[in-house]
Amino acid sequence: MVAVSSSIFSTQQTTWEWRQSKGLDYLQCGLLAGFSHGFFTRHFYEYTLRDLTKVLTPDAETYRSKQVHGKHIVTPSEIAQTETELVEADGLFSDGKKQALWVASADCTPALIADVHTGRVAAVHAGWRGTALSILPKAIDRFFQKGSDLSNLRVALGPAISGEVYQVSETVAAQVGASLFPLDVTIPSAEKKILEQLWQYQPSPLLPDSQPEKVRLDVRRVNSLQLEKMGFHPEQIAIAPDCTYQQPQQFFSYRRSQEKAVQWSGIVSNA
Repeated sequence: MVAVSSSIFSTQQTTWEWRQSKGLDYLQCGLLAGFSHGFFTRHFYEYTLRDLTKVLTPDAETYRSKQVHGKHIVTPSEIAQTETELVEADGLFSDGKKQALWVASADCTPALIADVHTGRVAAVHAGWRGTALSILPKAIDRFFQKGSDLSNLRVALGPAISGEVYQVSETVAAQVGASLFPLDVTIPSAEKKILEQLWQYQPSPLLPDSQPEKVRLDVRRVNSLQLEKMGFHPEQIAIAPDCTYQQPQQFFSYRRSQEKAVQWSGIVSNA
């Protein structure tokens, strides 16, 4: 039985709520109400994905992929057809009912997506590389290919490293920013132009850094901007107020500890 904790707060007019299973905390987003889902913490590290699926929907089928910081998105049917143990992909898109789709993360963005009309869902792993490759817009395109209306889509961006502590090179920031602008980042002058345009956003996905040729990068802000460029309203997007780097009691962070440990985020399809 899942018990609801008293820790409830609102971000971007969306409620994020801590829930519990067997005394362990996981996070849910009000934007995905009606869909079994969860952004799980480090405390579930020893749980199998089947165990985590049972927390959400006991009779759902469990699906995951081998994440490679790319842009490939697969369906459970495609996973079932492969002869390899794990398909290389960083996004999963449902093609049936009661499919639990899972992605792992430490500092990268776990994105859970739902169509409130069709019941289809997706789970996406979007680090800076995947964000630079526009994996989140590519996942949205999969919904469009199946007839989804943009107004029915909801996207929850879960706990990840916050921009205020995520130091990257200006080159990396420009590679990520290039996903928002039609500029070839390999052209010498393009990097400067991209950074200048990123600084113009309010709020900007960039923050200053004390070291030369370094900036702080808010990847989830870029994820959100990518969606807004596709026509999403801000009310359709929710960003968790949690930082994996700054909350060691709840989350693993590779940037913080260099430890290869992850937490899982998953969502179950309704159709």
